[in-house]
Amino acid sequence: MDLEIQKRIKDLAEKYGAENTVVILGGAEPEAAGIAAETVTNGDPTFAGPLSGVSLGLAVYHILESEVKAAVDPGVYDEQVGMMEMVLDVDAISKEVSKYREQYSKYKA
Repeated sequence: MDLEIQKRIKDLAEKYGAENTVVILGGAEPEAAGIAAETVTNGDPTFAGPLSGVSLGLAVYHILESEVKAAVDPGVYDEQVGMMEMVLDVDAISKEVSKYREQYSKYKA
């Protein structure tokens, strides 16, 4: 997760409240999605960005997780995400993101 995105997320959580902020990830690799999930929940693990040492505890999900899919219009989801769902390892990505959500998120969507 680049530094500008970290700053935006931090600013939005401060403006609207962490309890009102949900982060939806879209990375294609489980490891990258996991690092992003850790960053918005427990803080930047690389200690390089605005979320370094900042534990926001945000609710975080990947666009491929069933909770997100259930909340989106099926036609829109299929049009915008359907191809990703067919070519990526949905189970591995979901497992990686949920691991950090369960461990560090203070809020649930």
